[in-house]
Amino acid sequence: MLYPFRHLLAAALAASTALCPLALAQTRPPRTAAPPPAPVAEAPASQGRCNEEDAGLSRLGRDMTALETTNGDPRASLQLLIDRTLSRSKALGAVRLMAEAARFDVEETRALAMPTATLSISANGVHATSGGMNAGRGALVGATLSAGMAVWDFGRIAKLTEWRKELAEVASQGQRSAEEQLSLNAVALALDRSRYVLQGQVYAQYVRKMTCLVDALEIITKADRGRASELVQAQKSLQQADLSLEQTMSALRQTEVRMKRLVGEPLPPSIGMTAALSLLPDLEQMQSDILLGADVAQAEAQARSQRSFAESVIAGQKPTVNLTGSASALFRAGGGPNESRSTDVGAGVSVTIPILQPGAQAQASAAVHRYRATVLQRDEAIEAKRYRLLEMHEVGTSTLDRARRIVEILRNSDRVRASTLQQWQQLGRRSLFDVMAAEGDYYSMRVAHVNAMFDAQQIVALIWSMGRGVSAPLR
Repeated sequence: MLYPFRHLLAAALAASTALCPLALAQTRPPRTAAPPPAPVAEAPASQGRCNEEDAGLSRLGRDMTALETTNGDPRASLQLLIDRTLSRSKALGAVRLMAEAARFDVEETRALAMPTATLSISANGVHATSGGMNAGRGALVGATLSAGMAVWDFGRIAKLTEWRKELAEVASQGQRSAEEQLSLNAVALALDRSRYVLQGQVYAQYVRKMTCLVDALEIITKADRGRASELVQAQKSLQQADLSLEQTMSALRQTEVRMKRLVGEPLPPSIGMTAALSLLPDLEQMQSDILLGADVAQAEAQARSQRSFAESVIAGQKPTVNLTGSASALFRAGGGPNESRSTDVGAGVSVTIPILQPGAQAQASAAVHRYRATVLQRDEAIEAKRYRLLEMHEVGTSTLDRARRIVEILRNSDRVRASTLQQWQQLGRRSLFDVMAAEGDYYSMRVAHVNAMFDAQQIVALIWSMGRGVSAPLR
């Protein structure tokens, strides 16, 4: 009675080995050449089912089309996502309109130095009396044309124009900063999506591995009920692997919802690993590129605008010289002696000299202090970015080192699981629990490697955003 059971066990293990491509050894052949008993006929059916690409997943009724990736250039795919994000963002459209409004403010302020002219027309009915007697009635029509132009104002209008120009630059850099933030968000979401896709692929392989093992143990358990605990343990490991896969798919779907909010529908296929994002940029170069960042340029423009505004406030408290001119005509209609015409024409120079202005000094001091505050804010922003860059560079270096170390651990983990499986199959020196522990450790390390690589890529994208932006290196 011993030989039929050995035939059954050997055939089941052979099916398990064929179903699990990561195993390195075949099952030891039986001691006798006698044909296997009838129950072994179930092995080919199980083997044919598990040899399919999605054997374990089809058994669980799950669609894995979401885990497909594109073979195109990842940089081009990321740039396409960025372009789609920028083209459909309503928030960015609002920022662009604000930048356009700031440019119109510049034109308005520049026009203060140009001549101005005003025409006033009036028409009134007149009923005059003198000593209780009617002195006549008629109409009084008048027109006045007045013109003026600032000649000298100690640079007040020029400084106001510079102030508006710098505010327009602030708005322009704010638009650029918003574009870079949207670009970084799009890249980060694309990388998160790729992370979950690769994690899903790893867990899907784990599910297939456990499914094949469960199929093999079901065959063994039919002949040896004493192995039922091993079957239960294998089913438990399959359920845990399936749970991890489902959690990953849920995270993937959530990420895709956030991506659709940015780039619209339908989403392009997921990208793979991006080589350009897997290398840390040079630290010295990035420290120089910090000054090219949109937020730093915006802070510098804000400081310049406050300086121009403070100078315009000080100039506004000094004498001004204006050129003025006017012409007026008055026509009184009423017939007879009541009808008359008169005209006046005049031109000259007006000088305005402030003598007593309470609060003028406080106004100027407030403007100067605001300028100094913006300078300090600019310097603080630059210093904070430099230390943030150093921190992120160290984190990126550590993350890439962790990824390299995980690769070495993966090699050893693969050897351990292959040896454990071989010893369990051929020599009986390991238990099934050792086999499943080795498999679980191997796949968990593969997921850790995926996380480490995408953590590093997101850090590189963040470092890029501190300088010229994410789009420039991708192009």
